[in-house]
Amino acid sequence: MILQIRQLDEAGFDAWRQGLIALLIDAVANGASVGFLADIDTRQADAYFDDVRRALCSGALAIWIAEEDEKVLGSVQLNLCQKPNGLNRGEVQKLLVLSNARRRGIARLLMQQLEAHAGQLQRGLLYLDTEAGSGAEDLYRALGYTHIGGLPDYACGPDGQYRANAIYYKSLFRPS
Repeated sequence: MILQIRQLDEAGFDAWRQGLIALLIDAVANGASVGFLADIDTRQADAYFDDVRRALCSGALAIWIAEEDEKVLGSVQLNLCQKPNGLNRGEVQKLLVLSNARRRGIARLLMQQLEAHAGQLQRGLLYLDTEAGSGAEDLYRALGYTHIGGLPDYACGPDGQYRANAIYYKSLFRPS
């Protein structure tokens, strides 16, 4: 029972895909506002991961999982800006931890791996948005992210109610 953080390549993604689908469905079922409503099913999650796989294969996205005993406990994605004027930045997306595996430091470990990888790629500016007032805000602040505002009624939560978001950034280093 050793927790491992793995960056996935194409083959790894395919091997862990069913665990990623289960993780996404669990997150939405437990209130995570990550682009889906409460009626998410395996077909919708699978279609979403088709898009993730394409982005991974093109080099526009990196993805990590936290796994223990061959079970996906968490995941995070780094969307790498592909525009010539934005090669210094990346967007943190879909930081998810299985509901029965929370409060173990998994999200922090995933973010540390993401940040280290971003640094290796010379992506010194990371940004993200999360639901305003969510527990995730405490984590991002503890990791050194700066809150810069948010938008009211930004997105529906799984329950169909619109909620504000909170936007954060972190500078790992300044571009040269």
